[in-house]
Order: sequence, then structure tokens, then C-alpha cells
Amino acid sequence: MRLLTLVSIMFGLVLGQAGQEPEPAEWKDFWLFRLALNLLGYATIFVPGFLLIKHLKKIKYNEIAGPGCIQNFLVLCVFGKEQHVSLEEGGLKSSSASSKNDESFSKQAMRLMVCFAGLQISYLTWGVLQERIMTIKFGTEEDGEYFKDSQFLVFINRILAFIMALIVIMLQAQPPHTAPLYKYSFSSFSNIMSSWCQYEALKFVSFPTQVLAKASKVVPVMLMGKIVSKKTYQFHEYLTAVMISVGLSLFLLTSGDVTKHKDTVTTTSGLIMLIGYMLFDSFTSNWQGELFTHYKMSSIQMMAGVNMFSCLLTSVSLIEQGGFIDSAAFMVRHPEFVWDAVILSICSASGQLFIFYTISQYGAVVFVIIMTVRQGFAIMLSCLIYGHPVTFIGMLGIIILFIALFLKIYISQRQRAMKKALAASSNAGSPKA
Repeated sequence: MRLLTLVSIMFGLVLGQAGQEPEPAEWKDFWLFRLALNLLGYATIFVPGFLLIKHLKKIKYNEIAGPGCIQNFLVLCVFGKEQHVSLEEGGLKSSSASSKNDESFSKQAMRLMVCFAGLQISYLTWGVLQERIMTIKFGTEEDGEYFKDSQFLVFINRILAFIMALIVIMLQAQPPHTAPLYKYSFSSFSNIMSSWCQYEALKFVSFPTQVLAKASKVVPVMLMGKIVSKKTYQFHEYLTAVMISVGLSLFLLTSGDVTKHKDTVTTTSGLIMLIGYMLFDSFTSNWQGELFTHYKMSSIQMMAGVNMFSCLLTSVSLIEQGGFIDSAAFMVRHPEFVWDAVILSICSASGQLFIFYTISQYGAVVFVIIMTVRQGFAIMLSCLIYGHPVTFIGMLGIIILFIALFLKIYISQRQRAMKKALAASSNAGSPKA
């Protein structure tokens, strides 16, 4: 409690120096204060975990561990089962990859369209509810109140996704799991932080500003791909990324105000949130792509692993801050919030199924392109519902965006066909033993 009091005083001084004079009760709602408390909560898991992993690796615990559930669990968490992957398993994976490359263009396009439709439906609904929960008052106009704990929303989204992933794993056979469990914690933390930044940003910036920032994250993802995975991208990938950003920007900047925000303007805090969202989200997709490449786990295994750590981190932080009690009290006062939160979680969980499958099949950049298109649909949906006009330049932007998407699909398919033809001619020209 003394630590929290000192932190409260410190942030009170910061706010005072910034020219604001908040009431003491408002200190806990300042985003930097909430972020510091969240990070302290996560540190209670990460710091002991880091020390334990370092110690177990130093003593080579996987070589000296005896039989037992606890010993096996520690080995799985820290070392995984990398040494037990057989050549037969690797052959199965290679065969699977080969069969994917041998698919016709129509089958690949159909599978991509299923991913596209699933992501659109899940996250368009999720986006509408997200804005509703974070920007409207629950209750009467006079006595209404805003829901303020973004971390609780992250928690309910992740726990439902974790349960859904476990059900799928129990009902459907999965490939052997070889990755050390602790490696999921990195993308779990970045996923939590990106979601938290996204919720918090709506308190400071308008919806069009947030959408415009999301549309430009194709470039950060490609940069993260270079840093995390040492990837190289071709000219057409840079071209399509620029076309998508330009197209969506033309639409957003010429379509007028498409939100119901009142007294909400772009602030330094909002821009910090958006930058944090883009950086964390870019790291998440690239780190998950790296895990898919190295350990060949299924998308459901990835979903379970990431959400397991997300539930652990957010629940510990919420318990330490009393977030569960405050959120439960809010639900009792405003039952309508419960329905919004439940539907929000269902959309988030179903969307994650499509996210992990799309990343595992097509990579981080294709996934971000699909989600960028989703932002355009979100604006179009708002225009249809609220009667916002779409200008000629705005329509031109949407056309540019879809041209870029199909251009990427066409070029990728053409390159795969050329590689296949080159491999076939090489095999035909090689002498037989």
C-alpha cells in the first residue's frame, strides 16, 4: 500500500506540473499510472520466471530431472521437446507444406477468402462493441458512468479464447508440441499491451484517427519482420503496402467525421497509445510467425499457449489492483454491460482462431493486409449506418486498396507457379541414378 501511495503522489505531481489539477480519486484513472500498476503486476510473474528459467538452464535440468508431473512440467516449460522431434515428424510437415504448394490457385484463393470473411465478421462486430464500451456512459444520462478498466476487457477476451482453444485441442488431434512454453509469454505480453493500448486510445483520440494509424501498420510489421525474423521483402510487397496505406488514407481524410465522439481530440497521450499499439502488435504477429517456422505447432496450440500466459498475467495484475471487484460492481450496477462484454469476448475468441490460422498459412504481412481492409469496411459500415457521405476521392481510395490486395495475391501465385515450373524443369534435366 505504501508503494501505491508513493506512486499516486508521483503521478499527482506529474499531472500538476502538466497544468492539470485532478482530484485525488482521478489519479488512478490516469493512463500512465494504470500502465505502471499493470507492469508491476506482470513483473511479479516475469521476474521470478526469468530467474527460474535461467537457473534451470544453467544446471541443465532436463538432463537431471527425474520422473514426476512437476519435473515433466518444468522441462516442458523451459526446454520443450525439441530434441524429441523425429525425422518422420519432420517428413510429415514437409509433405504437408509440399501439398499446400501443390494446391491450385482456386483452392488457395478459396481458403484465403474464408480467412478474410471470418476476420471481417468477427472484428467488425468486435470493433463496434469496443467503441461502444469505451466511449458511452452506462446508465442514465445524468447518473451514467464510463467503464475504465481496459485490462479487465483484455482478461475476459483472453480467458474465453483459452477455453475455446482447449476444447478444440481435446476434440481434434494436434501435431506433437515441441516448443518451450515460456516462449509464448513474449507474444502474450505484447498482445496484452497492444490490446490495452487500443482500448485506452479511444479515451483520447477519435475513431478515424485510430483507424488511420492502424492502416499504416503494414510498414511497421515489415520492419519488425526484418528485425525479429531477418526477413527480406520484394519490391511488390513494399508497393502494395504503400498502396493500401494511401488508399485507406484517401478514404478516411475525405469522408468527414464518422464517429459519435464528443469532445474527443487527438492528444499526446492518444498518439503514444497508437504508437504503442502498432509496435506491440507488429512484434506479436512476427514473433508468432517465427514460432510457427521453428516449432511447427498448430494454430490452435499457438492460441492456447498465448492465451494461457495472457490469462495468468492479467489475472495476477487485476487481483493485485482489485480490478475484479471493481468490474464486478460495475456489472451489478449496469447489467447491459455484461451482454456487450460477453459478445465482445466471443468475437475476440473466434477472431483469434482466424488470426493464428492466417498467420501460420500466409504470414504476418498478409494477415495485416486483411486486417487493414477490415478498417476500410469498418468506416464503410459506419457510413451506411449513420448516413455519412462518401466522396469520389474516398471511393478512389477504396478501389486502390482492393487493387493492392488482389495484386499481391496475383503476384504471389505467379511466383509460386514459376518456382514450381523451375523445380520441375530442374528435376527433369537432372541425370537419373
